[in-house]
Amino acid sequence: MSPQPVSSDHAKTLLQSIEDLSCTVGVIGLGYVGLPLIDAFIQAGLSCLGFDVDGGKVETLLRGRSYIKHIPNEKISQWLQAKQFDATDQMSRLGEPDVLLICVPTPLDSARDPDLRYVTSTCETIASQLRPGQLVVLESTTYPTTTRDVMVPILETSGLTAGEDFFVAYSPEREDPGNPDFSAAGIPKVVGAINHDSLACASSLYQSAVAGVVPVSSCEVAEAAKVLENIYRAVNIALVNELKVLFDEMQIDVWEVINAAKTKPFGFQAFYPGPGLGGHCIPIDPFYLSWLARKQGSNARFIELAGEVNRAMPGYVISRAANFLNETRKPINGSKICLLGVAYKRDVDDPRESPSFELMELLLQQGAELTYSDPHVPTLPSMRHHDLPAMQSQELTPEFLAEQDAVLIATDHSAFDYAAIVKHSQLVIDTRNATAAVTEGREKIRKC
Repeated sequence: MSPQPVSSDHAKTLLQSIEDLSCTVGVIGLGYVGLPLIDAFIQAGLSCLGFDVDGGKVETLLRGRSYIKHIPNEKISQWLQAKQFDATDQMSRLGEPDVLLICVPTPLDSARDPDLRYVTSTCETIASQLRPGQLVVLESTTYPTTTRDVMVPILETSGLTAGEDFFVAYSPEREDPGNPDFSAAGIPKVVGAINHDSLACASSLYQSAVAGVVPVSSCEVAEAAKVLENIYRAVNIALVNELKVLFDEMQIDVWEVINAAKTKPFGFQAFYPGPGLGGHCIPIDPFYLSWLARKQGSNARFIELAGEVNRAMPGYVISRAANFLNETRKPINGSKICLLGVAYKRDVDDPRESPSFELMELLLQQGAELTYSDPHVPTLPSMRHHDLPAMQSQELTPEFLAEQDAVLIATDHSAFDYAAIVKHSQLVIDTRNATAAVTEGREKIRKC
């Protein structure tokens, strides 16, 4: 970041409030991104006001209770007791904080085009309350130019001028739920802004609370960096998923291949196959850039091909499951099948975009008598794009497992006792290599 001093009196005032910890940080969207951010700023000594349209979430937090596993109840209670935290569903209070961080969903619509309605509606609400001197930062993943071309015009309907009366920046979230090695405070933040004063204010804010700040020359660079991070993962996961299909035909264990390749100390990073992509980033974010490429009259061929490969994996898993059941002279229709894990990744309670929901739909369509088990998701949540019956997580007793015609491992939670699962099950279909260490009963295991 340039050492050039800020020119706006509003920026000078905001920088001083950040430095002396009198600044209040408002976080809009109290989910898997928003709550960890609040934790980082409170740990740094700042006060936070959380906003969410879900009054139930607000009420839960004000009672000192958490709904996210890696943010424990005790932490919420500490925030409240220290009087560093408040939460509200009243958007009329958006003028109170000095900083507003937008952490709202950015899904795809039915045509797989960007759906920015949550960003735009949030900006419209902010504009109605915006006051001079506030900093507004978008954290939600989006395509390059969103901050400057979509956000700023909406915010300026307030009658204030961006970069002079108020400040605008983009700093993409880098939350990794369930990873104890990386908290929000421990992950460097990329920061881009619409002008120097905005960049100075946003960089100073994040420097007060996270491990490091990487200032870049514009919002567009920061937006593109976030999309690149997720495209990199999506393309490499697609590569190993495609190799898995090929190696299955050749009766080569793709997991053993990857484990051998990753012994090379340079030039290779291990990515792993699975039953499909999950989470709030990889299944969605790359398509923001492919959409933008089409608008520019170009094609993002790697992104589209990776999406095609990854989207095909749930169907591939179910076709393989049908083959495995056929080996025991059973069809999917009428078979009792228990799916293990509906969270999108190991040891989290986050079901967003989990491939397990598509697996369940495909199994139900083919007539399976379906159950599931997930220690982190006791009740099957309703999902926007999936129509599934109400279900409760099942206890994996020896009797229950023995009754199942097949157990399909979709998410490799460490809480599962894989040796016991294999011992008591008739057939175990493993999409995650979770049974690699199991020695007894391996004849029951089929990798997929």
